[in-house]
Amino acid sequence: MADLPARVLFGAAYYHEYTPAYDPELRPDERLKTDLDLMAEAHFTVIRVGESVWSTWEPENGTFDLDWLQPVLDGAHERGISVIIGTPTYAVPPWLARQYPEIAGEHATGQRFGWGGRQEADFTHPAFRFHAERVIRKIVARYAGHPAVIGWQVDNEPGLHLFHNHGVFQRFVDHLREEYGDVETLNREWGLVYWSHRLSTWADLWTPDGNNQPQYDVAWREFQARQVTEFIGWQADIVREYARPGQFVTTCISYTRRGVADDELSARLDIASGNPYYDMQDGLLLPDPTPDTHEQIWKTTGVWSMYQTADWMYSSRQEPFLVTETNASSIGFPWDNRPGYDGQWRQAAWAHVARGARMIEYWQWQTLRFGAETYWGGVLPHSGRPGRTYAELTRLGAEFEKAGPLVAGLEPDADIAMVYSTPSKWLMQKYPPLATADGEPDPAAYHRVFDPFYRGAFDADRQVRIIHARQLHDPRGTGVPPAGGSEGMTPEEAVRRHPVLVAPALYVVDDATIDWLAAYAHAGGHLVVGPRTAYADHEARARLEPAPGRLVDAAGVTYDEFSNLAGELPVRAAEGSPLELPEDATATHWADGLTVVDAEILAAYDHPHFGRWPALTTRRHGTGRITYVGTVPGRGLARALAEWLAPSAVSGWHDLPETVTATTGTSPEGHRVHVLHNWCWEPARVVAPVELSDVVNGSSTPAGTALELGAWDVRVFITA
Repeated sequence: MADLPARVLFGAAYYHEYTPAYDPELRPDERLKTDLDLMAEAHFTVIRVGESVWSTWEPENGTFDLDWLQPVLDGAHERGISVIIGTPTYAVPPWLARQYPEIAGEHATGQRFGWGGRQEADFTHPAFRFHAERVIRKIVARYAGHPAVIGWQVDNEPGLHLFHNHGVFQRFVDHLREEYGDVETLNREWGLVYWSHRLSTWADLWTPDGNNQPQYDVAWREFQARQVTEFIGWQADIVREYARPGQFVTTCISYTRRGVADDELSARLDIASGNPYYDMQDGLLLPDPTPDTHEQIWKTTGVWSMYQTADWMYSSRQEPFLVTETNASSIGFPWDNRPGYDGQWRQAAWAHVARGARMIEYWQWQTLRFGAETYWGGVLPHSGRPGRTYAELTRLGAEFEKAGPLVAGLEPDADIAMVYSTPSKWLMQKYPPLATADGEPDPAAYHRVFDPFYRGAFDADRQVRIIHARQLHDPRGTGVPPAGGSEGMTPEEAVRRHPVLVAPALYVVDDATIDWLAAYAHAGGHLVVGPRTAYADHEARARLEPAPGRLVDAAGVTYDEFSNLAGELPVRAAEGSPLELPEDATATHWADGLTVVDAEILAAYDHPHFGRWPALTTRRHGTGRITYVGTVPGRGLARALAEWLAPSAVSGWHDLPETVTATTGTSPEGHRVHVLHNWCWEPARVVAPVELSDVVNGSSTPAGTALELGAWDVRVFITA
């Protein structure tokens, strides 16, 4: 775990080097003083600097300008503001692209990215590595000793592209040779007899551009992610040669990037960091108007999805994390301007802190006057003068200054744990089991299955912990050191920590993980198996044993037939079922044709054909239970399922209005923290389940007392 100040860090990315381009007549030192004074007045405690301007650090090959940052660090330190310095390797200077055109990345074999954006370079190329290492060493050696510097961010949002360069492909071939030993083993493991793809020599392996073999695709995506992990780890190791004791090393992750395996990547760092962007205004409204068909991308829509992103960030190391970028104002393109309603900045920030964030840092301090992100709003508008956003964040900063030491580094509560599988997501991006509304393959299929289970728990006021499949029992199987807190769990330990474990869409999965899941249920856990789970092995090959592979006896069901659903199907509870379903309970997208071997039917489809099969079953296994969900649950069914799985919310809050959420966790000092949100325009009232102390105003609230929440309001309490 990173050595961080015992408070919630609060600040923004700050690019003082842009000042001359903002106003050529303004003295940069005057602007710097004004900016830093405004930050101090807003209770900022951290800024991030330097990561976007390699051409400023090294304007010509071998000519370095390192002193320009000194006044920023000095001024920040004078005001008690800490600094995170970024290495500039994601934005290549023009002279490097001109002198070494061979470092250009290829989006397909022989097809180079054009220059003029960012992350266009093949970061594995020796020429790139030489120059990147040189500038990293210059910067870190120059500033590691500065007292303002608390940490380092290496690169920025890595994994944007999958590189098809010749050298990358040849390393892929070398990797396969090391992994499989000989071509005959690869032929067998990948099933290359199909369509006459058998290799006679490693030179026969085709490039990925026209590939249609799923086994190849899974290996290629895993290899690409490991190139990103190696690159970030390589930088981190260089930084650590110079960093002072206590300085952390991280990178900011955009969690939907194609080249990222966040758990592997974060294992090479001291703390996980992420960039959660979200729709403001009615995108944070409860009840949630977002349709189930809405695809969540780099910017999410809906309170539930913002919470899921926070839980995803926590899952990377199963530890508290940093928010390195998030909405300062309207985030998006020139045609998508929706800055928050009053109060929404506080709501989003406190929601992230409640799920484990140790820093809230905005992108960025001042809205850019130029470039591709001209309308990605900053803390200050284009004019550079404080406005509504600054006022909102100043209020929030005052709250963090007072309450931050009480709530920093929370371990968030969880009623339900969910197993996340990055390899399954990769496979389903190219070979999705679901279609879009117009019948085309849906590359978001993995999350179409995973998300409804999460959203159902959120709708039921249940909190979720996301756990990567690798973190269950074998993190060292990734080939990298285990992340802090993810040293693997025995099934018995997992039962104590997570009595309910949901595994939807765990398609690419090895035998050992399936056996671990069965052992978890046998030891007393409630395992919930969702569609596509255990259907394929670690090579994405459909299993020969009956589905769900290796779980038939434990689950008491099997199937050999499955179907996509053209629309929603009503689902009805079976007679005597303990699962209480609302009238609007539906099945969506998918139906497994379950045959009961030895299980209790919980619910069935109300349909003349699909009604022959149960939709949900359950069976005792050892001292625990396995419930099989043979469909993607609609919102009503998903909520009812979560309420049945966790009858009493661990938060202790009951009968909440539909606009209110209660998020709870435990601080390092043992305080129970309660964060109450009202996500709408109308005031709300809730009843305190225990005696509470308000961390902002210091007031005490006896148990049973009504608490008032205003429009778009948040209140934070602790109990001993």
